[in-house]
Amino acid sequence: MEHGWGFLLQIVVTLGAALVLGGLFERVRQSAVLGYLAAGVLLGPSGLGFIHEDEFKEAAAELGVTLLLFSVGLEFSLKRLRSLGTVAGGGGTLQILFTALVICAIGTLFGLPVSTAFVLGLVVAPSSTATVLRLLADRTEMDSIHGRNSLGILLLQDVALVPLVLLVTSLSSEGSMAEVAMDMGKAVGASILLVLLLWVITNFVLPHLFTTAALLKNRELAILLAIVTALGSAWVTHEAGLSPALGAFIAGILLAESPFANQVRADIGVLKTLFLTLFFTSVGILADLSWVWANFLPVTACVAALMTIKALVVWIVLLFFRQSHQSAVATGLCLSQAGEFSFVLAGIAYEGGGIGENLFRLLVSANLATLFLTPFMVSAAVPVGRAFESVAKRLRIPDRCIAVEHPELEIKGGHVIVVGFGPTGQSVARSVCDRGDEVVIIEMNPKTVETAREMGRHAFLGDASSEDILEHLHVSSAKAVIVTIPDHRAGVAVIATVRKITSTAFIVARARYHRFAKEYMDAGADVVLDEEIETGAILGERIVRGMDQRSLAKIRKMSGENQEDDRDIPVF
Repeated sequence: MEHGWGFLLQIVVTLGAALVLGGLFERVRQSAVLGYLAAGVLLGPSGLGFIHEDEFKEAAAELGVTLLLFSVGLEFSLKRLRSLGTVAGGGGTLQILFTALVICAIGTLFGLPVSTAFVLGLVVAPSSTATVLRLLADRTEMDSIHGRNSLGILLLQDVALVPLVLLVTSLSSEGSMAEVAMDMGKAVGASILLVLLLWVITNFVLPHLFTTAALLKNRELAILLAIVTALGSAWVTHEAGLSPALGAFIAGILLAESPFANQVRADIGVLKTLFLTLFFTSVGILADLSWVWANFLPVTACVAALMTIKALVVWIVLLFFRQSHQSAVATGLCLSQAGEFSFVLAGIAYEGGGIGENLFRLLVSANLATLFLTPFMVSAAVPVGRAFESVAKRLRIPDRCIAVEHPELEIKGGHVIVVGFGPTGQSVARSVCDRGDEVVIIEMNPKTVETAREMGRHAFLGDASSEDILEHLHVSSAKAVIVTIPDHRAGVAVIATVRKITSTAFIVARARYHRFAKEYMDAGADVVLDEEIETGAILGERIVRGMDQRSLAKIRKMSGENQEDDRDIPVF
């Protein structure tokens, strides 16, 4: 009993420290994630020593990552991954493969066996989904080009967790190639059985026990369903000799495709915060500051090499997918850290004998340091990307994201340039064409350019913030430039570049958030459409109109007028 209450006290103190330090980091405009990591370091054996029991450290770390990966799987969707295009599937796959091969090659140069070096590459290949997406969301950069690239690659890395766990497990086991292959086959078979079991339970057993209506009536059932599914699948995979985190992740994915997905996602918000906090504090607890200090140079070199290699690999991979230097470099910086999966894979490799104790400590220390550096890398991504773009132009480094010649278009001037061809850009282009003006579209997404051309529009592939591309589109003789892209930093850059080239073009910009409207005006826009203000005004107008109609209907009924049908009266 005393041991149980002591375990509870450690949990409470850990979460309390995360609360305080997370708040302090937020006060100095840094990510709360850094506070959670710092709380774990502070309370762990290398800090105040409040948490020193190996049993608690291992339990907290394993439970934290298990619950976190369940919530990551719950947010995952194959439809969402497909919607992100080839960068997610092709770019994410190449990023994992090339990172593993480069690390493997470097490891062998330092005398590591090929199997150990390849395991090392697989361990550090994933990036941190929880950290990067949280930071991009806080900075309202999810709709930016590097934000969408990061999301796509991170989602692919989430999918790759299953084969990565199986590979690391097999390569870390001692024995001949035949024995390794047999172990691999057993692990694959166990994983397939787990997937089938969970699929049957979530799609056939649970719907018979209770319906979605029951979940709506009693919101506690959705939370209990999530907890039982996460912990139950983790226990099953542990008993099968696989990683508990793998089972929880698979359970999250399958539950996300079940009839209960929307309700579970809606009610698990508080638990997701708990999962995230517990995971990052448990990672901080694993830090051994005395060992890091004694091996400061190797740890520093490992951190620098790891982040540089991952950023370079992402940059090179994205250039193959016709991304500009700016967006490719920014994405590389965002994904330059090791991820939460890396701790899972490192633990599997260490327990299986694939890596030794010193290498395991080096990995954990370096991975932890990269997580601490991630907020700074994300904030520096855009300015560093722009600086690299300008340097690349001066050095004439080829950029695959250049404007593509349109065989049927000869720009004569007096045209309207529409930047971005999403739903907003399509509506704008339609209105301008209906007026009789010539429209030229500039887009960064090759598929969107193809769609625009299929619709009969004159479309180019390129980065509208590039002076070369704007001059290619004869922006100096354009009647107007309409910026419809949601990424405010990219929008400001486009406006500033257009205004630098010409002072006569009429610039209209779409500001998705009110707080960025002034930046568009300062950059040189003539008119800024503030979506929050405009949407509020439209909603207010329609609500007032609807209420007036309802009031008129009541007056007519009170006066005895015959109302045969009031279906046209809006109901709010």
